[in-house]
Formats: sequence, structure tokens, C-alpha cells
Amino acid sequence: MRTPTVSRSTRRGQQRGITLFGLLFWALLIGFSGYLLVRVLPTLNEYFTVQRTVDKVAASSPATVAEARAAFDKQRDIEYAIESISGKDLEITKENEKVVIAFAYRKEIPIYGPVYLLMKYEGSSRR
Repeated sequence: MRTPTVSRSTRRGQQRGITLFGLLFWALLIGFSGYLLVRVLPTLNEYFTVQRTVDKVAASSPATVAEARAAFDKQRDIEYAIESISGKDLEITKENEKVVIAFAYRKEIPIYGPVYLLMKYEGSSRR
């Protein structure tokens, strides 16, 4: 009994894998995504630090707006992660006898040359 011979073109048609161009495409995509992640994570850390600080200041129930701003600035000096906002940028109101502190700011992240990523952050103290 003879075994049938398989031609080269049949074997090549059944091969599976990734081409060099496919590999380069995925490497560039993963690399660029990683680069963006490294650029964005510090701004997210800053946002969460601002949110925690605002919550802490609002929980202390400051008597005046100036006292709330001063408490935020004092906490900002302790937390080195906060650079984009200061006490004068806070919007401080009173709702149902509770102090509510709101904030909003923009952060431009340089990507390459004239290309920037604009992140808009906003939040307020939890009620």
C-alpha cells in the first residue's frame, strides 16, 4: 500500500501563524497603548488624590470658605501628587447644612510633537 504524497502547496495552505507584518502591527499597537497608559496613569493618580483630599476637607466641616480653601492647600502641600489645582479653584457651597466642595480642571498630556491628549477631570465631595 502506497502512502499518498502531499504536495508542497497543500502543506503551505494549511499552515497557520502570524506574518512579519502582522507581528509588527501588533507590536506597534501594544507599544503605543503601553505608552499612552504610562502617560495617563499619573494624571489619574492626581485626580484620585484630589478627590480624597476634597472628601477629607468636606468631612471636617469647615466653618468658612476661606477655611476650606486653606485646609485644601495645606493638604495639597502634604500630598506631592496634586499640581493642577489649588484651593482658589474649588467651588464651595452648602447643601442641607453640609459643605459640598466641587472641582474641575483640564490636563494636557503631550504625546508627540504637536499632538496632545486632553483629559477633563471633575468631581465633588460625596454627600
